[in-house]
Amino acid sequence: MSEGVERNTRTIEGSVVTDFADRMSYGGYLDLGTLLAAQRPLSDPEHHDELLFIIQHQTTELWLKLVLHELSAACRLLREDQLAPALKCIARVKHIQKTLTEQWSVLATLTPAEYAQFRGVLGNASGFQSAQYRAVEFTLGNKNAAMLKVFASDAPAHALVHQALEAPSLYDEFLRLLARSGYAIPAEVLERDVTQAWTFTRELVPLFAEIYADPQAHWAAYETCEELVDLEDNFQLWRFRHLKTVERIIGFKTGTGGSSGVPFLQRALQLTFFPELFAVRTEIE
Repeated sequence: MSEGVERNTRTIEGSVVTDFADRMSYGGYLDLGTLLAAQRPLSDPEHHDELLFIIQHQTTELWLKLVLHELSAACRLLREDQLAPALKCIARVKHIQKTLTEQWSVLATLTPAEYAQFRGVLGNASGFQSAQYRAVEFTLGNKNAAMLKVFASDAPAHALVHQALEAPSLYDEFLRLLARSGYAIPAEVLERDVTQAWTFTRELVPLFAEIYADPQAHWAAYETCEELVDLEDNFQLWRFRHLKTVERIIGFKTGTGGSSGVPFLQRALQLTFFPELFAVRTEIE
């Protein structure tokens, strides 16, 4: 290298800590030894693409853990009439949802021929058995007690899903907050069995129509309604992207967990969390 030409390197500043014998390090704080050792492909010989498949689903579970953390906080804050910080939690969930949806594009690089070479090692393992995903659905109102039997052999997973089944959903907490704020929420809504899936309640539509008719007068309620609509939109986009990725990789084969595969995922697109918030749009003039 000619004199006066700097090497393409960066000098480490003298103040940078390099001795971690008795200090907290990046890897130590994140427990990277455990995290990065958790990817254990089962194909033999190991198939190149199985690592992609494992990391895709493990990162999804990490994001779902954060989604549950934020939704749980949002529910608690709504119970405490702290709407603004609850909306901050919901806003964060919306960004996570976008990341989760975009993530399907990485898995979609897996071709049918590549997946077929290691699909057999999955046995009956399936995303259908994700306790965190099910807890998210329950927290948003799509409850189904029959799902508990899927987790009967896994006590911590069963406890997580059971807790979400018995707790009021995010929508329940929002409607209770509206009632405490003076809105005429029907008693049967406030006293309903929260372990049951939310079903469309026609009596709520005029109330939401009133809110949407004058956003300035009902701004807090109006803003929250729109945040919930965003949540549902994002969730449906995630479901649709999941469906199309599965269709792209395995076509119309049955799922590893025993489901019909694509048809089963198509039916999930008919589920809704906040039906009145969509129904009210027909009433707005």
